[in-house]
Amino acid sequence: MSAPWPNLRRGIVAILRGLKPDEARAIGSAVFEAGIEAIEVPLNSPDPFRSIETIANALPGDALVGAGTVLDPADVDRLAAAGGRLLVAPNVDTAVLARAAEHKLVTMPGVFTPTEALTAIRAKASALKFFPASALGPKGIAAIGAVLPKDIVVGVVGGVSEADFADYAKIGVRTFGLGSSLYKPGMSAADVAARARAAVVAWDAVFGKG
Repeated sequence: MSAPWPNLRRGIVAILRGLKPDEARAIGSAVFEAGIEAIEVPLNSPDPFRSIETIANALPGDALVGAGTVLDPADVDRLAAAGGRLLVAPNVDTAVLARAAEHKLVTMPGVFTPTEALTAIRAKASALKFFPASALGPKGIAAIGAVLPKDIVVGVVGGVSEADFADYAKIGVRTFGLGSSLYKPGMSAADVAARARAAVVAWDAVFGKG
């Protein structure tokens, strides 16, 4: 079984797609210091495991640092070896989730349909990632949510920014993956810090201070 989804102060996962290892420490620290405790480096970034290891070593042990776009069980082993605790995927692969459970990682596979969502739950995922959330919207996710266990953590990723927090809050969603609205390759740590702080302020305004 995957590790349970942790009790984060804020339901925000920073997605640092395209991050380079030489900037990982500065940008990862900027995100964390702004008040975002969960950080994901997608595996289609340059040398992602080195970035994950750098961030995990730089931040306190309660930071939730890991990888996105994890498609292969072998990469689960590499993630664990790098000190990552979070595994995010765009899909539901039961072999990947089983390997993650062996390492006691926190898992958030991507789902789009009731079948995928229930398959992920049966595979003991820590949380669900509705992706791409912008295609379903709050109404679509709410409709699928009607058949899901009430205690499952639901996150939304893909075409989502802090401007969408209030709309998703109305259907009970409190967890968001922020990608290009927070970080794009080439941005400075100061730029990312400013965007992260803005996202934190927006989350606190909707859900209460973390």
